[in-house]
Amino acid sequence: MKKISIISIVLIPILAILASSALYTVNETQVAIKLRLGEVVSIEEEPGLKFKTPFVNNVVFFDQRIQTLDSAPETFLTIEKKNVIVDSYVKWRIVDVWKFYISTGGTIASANLRLGQNNQDALRSEFSKRTIREVVSDQRDAIMATVKSKLQAIAEAEYGIEVVDVRIKRIELSPEVRDSVYLRMETERKGLANKLRSEGSEEAEKIQAFAEKERTIILANAYRDSEKVRGEGDAESASNYALAYSQDAVFYSFYRSLESYRKSFGQSGDILVLSPDSEFFRHFSPSFD
Repeated sequence: MKKISIISIVLIPILAILASSALYTVNETQVAIKLRLGEVVSIEEEPGLKFKTPFVNNVVFFDQRIQTLDSAPETFLTIEKKNVIVDSYVKWRIVDVWKFYISTGGTIASANLRLGQNNQDALRSEFSKRTIREVVSDQRDAIMATVKSKLQAIAEAEYGIEVVDVRIKRIELSPEVRDSVYLRMETERKGLANKLRSEGSEEAEKIQAFAEKERTIILANAYRDSEKVRGEGDAESASNYALAYSQDAVFYSFYRSLESYRKSFGQSGDILVLSPDSEFFRHFSPSFD
């Protein structure tokens, strides 16, 4: 009886250890590969409790969630042979566990190393086809789309990886290129400013010439109208004078003579040498009626 108790005490822990080593759990975010002496036996994609043969099978787990490859900034040459510093990252996940295990040894680090090298090669190729202006301003989306397409073709075929996204976080110019670009931008802005000033001066001269023309026309029209009014006034005045003269010619003649005397002798010292019998003094004659 004692022997049976001792055997039970020894066997129960051994059986518990064997049972625990024969069970493993696959989580919802994982895929597992069951190996027999290093050879792939099966791939477990469904989550839950699984069984294996102790000491014969071992299990390798893989995370199916999206992984991030955050590459270190790299320097690339543009088509003008100018250096730019590019910081990028890649989002990827495992879609073919067997191929991933065979090609990378099943490690995320190895996958990131290979995918990062392919990413740098694709970026280098795309930047070498474009100018600094293009990569900084309007060609970034096109670069990312092309690099993603190239990576997807390589990663899926060779590593069992799906490339979810490729993003360029920032593009910086090297110090020597930055100074050159700033100088060129300053020159371009000065040229644009001079062009705008020239166009503004030309437009100002046009406006001034048009204003002078309008001023001349307005003054000419005003002078014409004033002369017309003055002529009409003179005609009205002459008509009134003629009418007054026709009513009393003698008085009108006398009045005109007085006006002449006043204008001729308006200042002290005015001298007029004429004969007393001249027509100018006829109103001083006793015979004047």
